[in-house]
Amino acid sequence: MGYFPFFVDIGGKGGLIAGGGRVALHKLQKLLPYKAALTIVAPAISQALEQFVLENDIRVIKRAFEPEDLAGMDFVIAASDDRDVNAWIGRLCQEKGIPVNVVDDREACSFIFPSLVKAGKLSIGISTEGASPEMAASLRSQIASLIPADMEEILDYLDRLRALAKEQIADRGQRAAFLRDMAGICMDRGAVFDGQETMRRLADYREDGQQEYAKIPEGVLIAGAGCGSYDLITLRGLRAIRRARVLVYDDLIDQRLLDHASESCERVYVGKRSGKHSMGQEQINELLIRKAREGGLVVRLKGGDPFVFGRGMEEMAALRAAGIKVSYIPGITSCIAVPALAGIPVTHREVSRSFHVITGHTAAGKAIDLSQFARLEGTLVFLMGYARLAEITAALIQAGKDALTPAAVIHGGFDADAAIVRGTLLDIAAKAVKAQIQTPAVIVVGEVVGLGEVCYNGQKRNGQC
Repeated sequence: MGYFPFFVDIGGKGGLIAGGGRVALHKLQKLLPYKAALTIVAPAISQALEQFVLENDIRVIKRAFEPEDLAGMDFVIAASDDRDVNAWIGRLCQEKGIPVNVVDDREACSFIFPSLVKAGKLSIGISTEGASPEMAASLRSQIASLIPADMEEILDYLDRLRALAKEQIADRGQRAAFLRDMAGICMDRGAVFDGQETMRRLADYREDGQQEYAKIPEGVLIAGAGCGSYDLITLRGLRAIRRARVLVYDDLIDQRLLDHASESCERVYVGKRSGKHSMGQEQINELLIRKAREGGLVVRLKGGDPFVFGRGMEEMAALRAAGIKVSYIPGITSCIAVPALAGIPVTHREVSRSFHVITGHTAAGKAIDLSQFARLEGTLVFLMGYARLAEITAALIQAGKDALTPAAVIHGGFDADAAIVRGTLLDIAAKAVKAQIQTPAVIVVGEVVGLGEVCYNGQKRNGQC
């Protein structure tokens, strides 16, 4: 199939809906905001549809469909309860070159209905080409949740602002930047400005050549992408991606986040991951400095939180030393969120009053003496340590940690199945190998592991989720 999402003005165009039941009402409700001249033809119509057409002054013909009903119609929807009648209408329309949608018969359609989000001038159509209407509806719900309640008012305001900006800002590039920034601010605050404030902001922009009130119009923004699923990023981080001129990103980034960048955004993959560094840290620092000096906003997108074993401060220090403006957006870190996926809180009253995050890169080596961690009463969380799990557990036991201390290894994300193994320091390494746990994985050591018998989805299956 090759469905292209054209946006066609159907205001005043003739549209026929053949059918008088629930499906016909659903199609009618979708079409009504677009102000087509709609007609319903059906031998009988439901009580709900009867009420709806009375409230909206829609023409109804109470009889069976006849071919003459197609005269003057620009599009047709065959939505009766009789599949044979619907197929007949579809064939007639195809012969006459009239766009037709035949419900529950994708092959007979010349157009299909998308899952719609409508808010004033905003229209978003989502289609899976009929493969999964349920998936389209789910995505529609997610998108709708991101739209401010006053979206209609915001779009009307921004529409009026275009004409005003054209009068006040002569330079086309500056005018486009102003309108882009104002759109971002209105979305951020979910509201518009009054006339006095609008004129003040226009004046500020003309005087300074740029927007004073923009949070980070240029420089580098080091942002945490959260751990695993794309919807764990903060709203501030998501807005930064949308405004980025350059996006520099690592492994362990949900690729769906990249779809939020503008079409003109330059995407640079640096592939930084334990044991698989495609670009060294110094090279990344130089890349960020070079791209920042080219102008615009550079977003450095890192998995989890940039300051939790993410070398975020190294990059920030290098940028500051080069005189580059740099800021930071926190991210949800795996040291807390991934144990939570297994129902394991890193702290719990009367069980653990502290937690300690340790890098597994050097945890079993000479650089860190594990005896200092073995003496702690709180929870131990090891990141990037799965390859050295046996060394870590042995070193803790050797340093005096009770061999029967509960331990867990968790792999997975919030939008996929999690693999979780529980045991003790004595046997967790063997259990993880037997269960074929994959990387990346988080290791948790402490009494809180025993609290995590109920998994994130509220189910328990033989100690695993």
